[in-house]
Amino acid sequence: MEGVPMRDGYGQALLELCRLHEDVVVVDADVAKSTRTEWIREKYPQKYINMGISEQDLVGTAAGMSLAGMVPFVSTYGVFLAGRAWDQIRNTVCYNSLNVKLGGAHAGISVGPDGGTHQALEDVALMRVIPNMMVVVPCDYKETYKATMAVYDRQGPSYIRFGRSAVPVITADETPFELGKAAVFRDGADATIFANGIMVYQSLKAAAVLEKEGISVQVVNVHTVKPLDAEMIAACAAKTQAVVVCEEHQCIGGLGSAVCEVLAQCCCVPVELVGIKDRFGESGSPDALLKAYGLSDLDVIAAVQRVLRRKK
Repeated sequence: MEGVPMRDGYGQALLELCRLHEDVVVVDADVAKSTRTEWIREKYPQKYINMGISEQDLVGTAAGMSLAGMVPFVSTYGVFLAGRAWDQIRNTVCYNSLNVKLGGAHAGISVGPDGGTHQALEDVALMRVIPNMMVVVPCDYKETYKATMAVYDRQGPSYIRFGRSAVPVITADETPFELGKAAVFRDGADATIFANGIMVYQSLKAAAVLEKEGISVQVVNVHTVKPLDAEMIAACAAKTQAVVVCEEHQCIGGLGSAVCEVLAQCCCVPVELVGIKDRFGESGSPDALLKAYGLSDLDVIAAVQRVLRRKK
């Protein structure tokens, strides 16, 4: 399938938002080429500010801009944005419900050669625990574009997480997208896979293989981790009575934890988690790392088979 980096969708959406809205401003931590905000610097230089490698100052300045009526899009690597600037995000942005949009780039293990220091594997957990914060993990280029456009229309803080490498484009312009609403990408009766980010594609591949073995698997794209679509999650789990959650993030604190929190309260079914198992990242090619860390379609297939055995 065609591969396009999700960060391209972020950059293209920022270009469109700058064209449409006078109040949009893009602030960056000296990684404009990586985050695609260099496109804004070139076309709308008056709307672009490079704060340098100073993530805490980056977020604090964006907070001040929002109080002045602007809509700042903060752009840098997710590991540094969620980590180094967590205090400013919590106490300045979210505590005051400021209208600041955070773009966490180069997230997940598939960043590749940059290694463990640059691979954000904990950012969803760090962001979703903060009151007032929306957390969005789109699955491809087009959905990243839609998510970036959509958070502009939502008042309050939001965090969009996206990767570096080219990934298959599995959605289309006409594919529905609504913040806070999970979407069924494939229907099935035997088990449900809840996934987001690049793991939606891996899950769809796994479901296609399992179908040939007579196993019917439902695949649900949970692009919004917070607020979570609890109604959809409960309904799908009740339907199939077996759940697998797939994410390119630590199993602790991310989508898997969020789904289990819902199911523990309303629909107790067996759950298997496909994600990073309490490890730091390392350097390597994206495909090799996905296999090494148990995030390939074969790992998803194995998880479905395990949960079906538990279901019986």
